Amino acid sequence: MGPIRGFKRRKKAADKKEVDQNGSPSSETDAPSLGPQPQPLNWWDEFSKRISGTAASGRAALSWRSPSRSKDSKSFESVFRISRKTFNYICSLVKEDMMARQSSFSDLNGKPLCLNDQVAVALRRLSSGESLSVIGDSFGMNQSTVSQITWRFVEAMEERGLHHLNWPSTEAEMDQVKSKFEKIRGLPNCCGAVDITHIVMTLPTMDPSNNVWFDREKNYSMVLQAVVDPEMRFRDVIAGWPGSLSDAIVLRSSGFFRLTEEGKRLNGKKLSISEGTDIREYIIGDAGFPLLPWLFTPYQGKGLSDLQIEFNKRHAATRMVAQMALARLKEMWRIIHGVMWMPDKNRLPRIILVCCLLHNIIIDMEDEVVDDMSLSHHHDTGYRRQNCESFDKSALIMRDKLSLYLTGTLPPQKVTFS
Repeated sequence: MGPIRGFKRRKKAADKKEVDQNGSPSSETDAPSLGPQPQPLNWWDEFSKRISGTAASGRAALSWRSPSRSKDSKSFESVFRISRKTFNYICSLVKEDMMARQSSFSDLNGKPLCLNDQVAVALRRLSSGESLSVIGDSFGMNQSTVSQITWRFVEAMEERGLHHLNWPSTEAEMDQVKSKFEKIRGLPNCCGAVDITHIVMTLPTMDPSNNVWFDREKNYSMVLQAVVDPEMRFRDVIAGWPGSLSDAIVLRSSGFFRLTEEGKRLNGKKLSISEGTDIREYIIGDAGFPLLPWLFTPYQGKGLSDLQIEFNKRHAATRMVAQMALARLKEMWRIIHGVMWMPDKNRLPRIILVCCLLHNIIIDMEDEVVDDMSLSHHHDTGYRRQNCESFDKSALIMRDKLSLYLTGTLPPQKVTFS
């Protein structure tokens, strides 16, 4: 199975196998406002009592380390790890699709589940990574109900939330991205940082068709590749390739690679750093990726010069945003953290995409709850760094000149953009 490629209307989405933002996302005018959205009066009061009652009756309790906020907000945030403002916005985003079809979703007492109930169930399932049975016991409903609600939410988010994950569409927006990258450790004209993480799965070992998912670390896994901006926002993702493939192959198989090679990405202003030397727009990645004119990787090997060591330090510090973004993604949406038990490999790429959309929504909403979470850059525990020896000769030259420019040893010339 290949990965999800692009996004179309839900009636076609099930047959797609890659997630790449290759076309124009949904119009901003079609999206709900990011401001506060109305919710049923006292919904959380009633819902939290239901949870408490379920826990008191001997079923699993919902608990989480709580941020230090007001008692009521703390209780809400301890369960969902997002603010009420973000929760309300997500509800408004998926309302039309989730409520368009008649359903008989109800709890074990026969009480119908409103929109907020359904979104709460889906978010808890995605954010906790707990099994369907644990979620069902916690919320007082059947496992099948939890499963159906979660999938309906995934479909609705694909339909309504894709505008939260897009490539910068204007020169001004891209200039902001470049400026923020440069402020990290001085890399000029940088437009993104790319990294790859593995979603580990438990699959039947006796089924030969599963061998393609068996990776070099002796796990069954699915790959997520992400290009990230300086604020840890995902700008392009691809999910679904087997973990047995190298990082370089996944990159070359992605829509991002194709668009860039066709001149449709990273095709903006060039930076003139010396006479006859222009640095085009580029992204950065670790040594597992090939060195390309638009993808700078670190110097490898022993006996590196001071200039090369300095470049690698700046490169690593800047690339850290991609590592932290993937670590935050897995920590926040724990359904893709750890080891997944025999997941549907056709549905999993779409679940990964929705987790990425939710990650971006939290950033776009400036949700303060996430600020209480510790930052880490460890997202692929147990996976050794890959090394790709493929390189473009012109990229070797441009990386050397960029290294000279960063250390001030390139022949002086007024820096200009063209």
